[in-house]
Parts: sequence; structure tokens; C-alpha cells
Amino acid sequence: MAIEENDKQLIQETLDKFKNLKKNFKKLEIKCFLSNENDNLDSYLEFHAGAGGTESQDWASMLRRMYMKWASDRDHQVELISEHRGDEAGIKSSVIKISGEYIYGFLKSESGIHRLVRISPFDSGARRHTSFASVWVYPVISEDIDIEISEKDLRIDTFRSSGAGGQHVNTTDSAVRITHMPSKIVVQCQNERSQHKNKETCMNMLKARLYEQEIQKRKKESEDIENSKSEIGWGHQIRSYVLHPYRMVKDNRTNYENSNPDKVLDGDIDEFIESSLYKINA
Repeated sequence: MAIEENDKQLIQETLDKFKNLKKNFKKLEIKCFLSNENDNLDSYLEFHAGAGGTESQDWASMLRRMYMKWASDRDHQVELISEHRGDEAGIKSSVIKISGEYIYGFLKSESGIHRLVRISPFDSGARRHTSFASVWVYPVISEDIDIEISEKDLRIDTFRSSGAGGQHVNTTDSAVRITHMPSKIVVQCQNERSQHKNKETCMNMLKARLYEQEIQKRKKESEDIENSKSEIGWGHQIRSYVLHPYRMVKDNRTNYENSNPDKVLDGDIDEFIESSLYKINA
């Protein structure tokens, strides 16, 4: 009718409505994929720099910023749980918590090794460097989940937070690190001033890690997630971020590509997440 009457305003309004309808339909379709037991839960994201010193530590920090930006742009709550700062720049390791609707469902496929190729800002010779860092995603499980943890299996250390970090990072000796001896899982928290609260957060993280480990066993996956952490390097990456000699971000599992790495590193990763969900549920 709009075309017959040559009503350009109505034609544009109709096209806009179709565009919004398609966008909303896609959101509903994605949510249909998020039907697993833990998909609706919040998530811990754990970052580790690979070999390569400052280069990889800076890359780990860039990855953490990317996911924090993705979360904040969507009004999700982000909390820094712990960080081990690099010697010169970046981070050696860090854990953040993202809270929101279906966070674990959306981010679970982001677990793996991420590769960066760029001209190094730390190299006076302006040479090209390849860096690796890992991202590991775990659900924040309910506190009343039935996970047995024996005190005799735990080694609990307290320490002072390293590095700056402003008012939100603890600077007393109340930071806590817990090692679960049977599984070799290590968790730590330093964002609270109270040692008791830091320990409570650590225990919740440990329960989440043990629960995820049990889920992996039940599904009989071919690779154990802890073994896959042993090598953060060539041949293991799930995604490559190339800034030089060309500019491209490519997911090695889905072959999805984006030629604007700056936008991706600024948190625009929805299409990578969606392509992974489509691949998993194909």
C-alpha cells in the first residue's frame, strides 16, 4: 500500500519495523540455544598470559578489557576478583565475574587460546610479534549446590595484593589464595577488605570450578580443560586477531571473520559469540 501510494515515509517506517522484528527474532532464536542447565548463570572469566613476557601480558590485559567492555556496553555487572600484574605492563593472570542474563550461555564458547599478531609497542625495532593468552569461562553456581570440599584437601594462603589498582583493590594482607590439592585447582580473591569475604568468594569460585570439572567428566569430552591449559601457544588458538600486515579477526572454529579488529577489541564480539552458538547447535 505504501509503495502504491508512493508514501516514502511509510515505506521507511515499514522497513525499520521489519529490521527491528528481524533483530528481535534473532535474539529469541539465540536464546533457544541457551537451554543447558548452567546457561542462565553468571560467569567467571579467567585470563592467563602465555610465554613471551610483556607482550603476552599486555595481550591478556587487552582481552580482559574486551570482555569487560562487552559486558558494560550491555549493562551487565563486572567485578574484578583478582589480578597478578605484569612486570612492566599488562597482567600475568586475572579473574573477573560478569553478572547478567544468560552470561555463561553466551560466553562459554569463548574458552580457549587467543592469538594476537601486531607491531609491538614494546619493541624499539618496531618488529612484528605474535602473542598468546588464554580465556577460561566457568559458571557461577548456586551456593547451595552439592559439591563436597574437604578442609584437609585445601591449602589456604593469605597475601598482600600486588600492584596498584585504586580504591577497588585490597591493599592489606587479607587477600586469599586457595589451592585444592586433589585437582590442583587454584583460586584467589583480593577485591574485598575482609579476609573472610575474600575466602568466601574463593570457595564459591572453587565450587564453580569443581562443578564444571564434574560436568566435563559426565559429558566425557575428549580433552580435559586443565590439560589444555598447559600449553598457551601455536596450534591451540580458537581465534586470531591480526593487526599487521593486514587487519582481520578470524575464529578458527567457525571461520567467521571481521575486518575491523579495533571494533572487536572494543567489545563488539556478539557476531563471534552467535556464530559459535549456531555452530554448536547446528
